Amino acid sequence: MSLTKNRSFQGRHYECSTDCPEMQNHFSRCNSIRVDSGCWVAYEKPNYTGYQYMLHKGEYPDYQRWAGFNDCIRSCRMVPPYNGKYRMKIFERSDFTGQNLELNDDCPDLNERFHTRDISSANVMEGYWMLHEHPNYRGRQYFLRPGEYRRHSEWGSTTPTIGSLRRVKDNVQLQNSQPYCTQSVICPDRFCFTCG
Repeated sequence: MSLTKNRSFQGRHYECSTDCPEMQNHFSRCNSIRVDSGCWVAYEKPNYTGYQYMLHKGEYPDYQRWAGFNDCIRSCRMVPPYNGKYRMKIFERSDFTGQNLELNDDCPDLNERFHTRDISSANVMEGYWMLHEHPNYRGRQYFLRPGEYRRHSEWGSTTPTIGSLRRVKDNVQLQNSQPYCTQSVICPDRFCFTCG
């Protein structure tokens, strides 16, 4: 993955081929990204914190193309290739209590299927997942790797509100499903990579 200071891949750039918890020494802002292969999660702040953005193979000539809230990217993490099964159990309350639901596929409207939008804990048994703040994969994103998350703050959220969730898949599989998008309203650029 190549991260560039200015729009349209102009100016100073930084090549990243593995997880990087701190990128502030390489540039002060990031306005374009080129992903040559795989899936990545870019983070607004160091140590994999702040806003999270799922990036697939392709070009993002400005931060609005990855639905960025600003031009700050301070850390990134590569999503390991995965071809196995997907399984996750979500819970209404912290510490795996309250109403629960086991999932093995995408869910565009969590309230419709789970009858609540509050997810306070989760156990990811198989695969990699993205939680989205709003239905239809919009709003803030939260990347979950296999493991236990006892409270919503452990995946980086300040609230338990989740509107949708989906499995993280590679580009070939992604083309047959809805695109990733973090916009909470319809994107004005109907042809952008992020919003399709």
